[in-house]
Amino acid sequence: MKYKLFTILALLISAVGLACPVCESKQPKGFENITHGEGPEGDIDYIIMLTAVVIVGYTLIMSIKYLVKPKEKNENHIKNLVLNEENLSN
Repeated sequence: MKYKLFTILALLISAVGLACPVCESKQPKGFENITHGEGPEGDIDYIIMLTAVVIVGYTLIMSIKYLVKPKEKNENHIKNLVLNEENLSN
């Protein structure tokens, strides 16, 4: 049931975000049918988009890295308040 609900929700969200024919004709090559409105118009727009993609990608990779292996060995670290079982009984 959850899988079906997630699939329907994903399809609805993707359908709403697609460009209409008027917007699609105004968008540059490679960006057609992505979203409504005009796409990037100049070189500076592409530089801004590329910089944003690099920053978001780096942030995503680092957040996953530190969620999987936080490398925090200090016994006084705040995570140990949750992880230690003697603190859970209080």
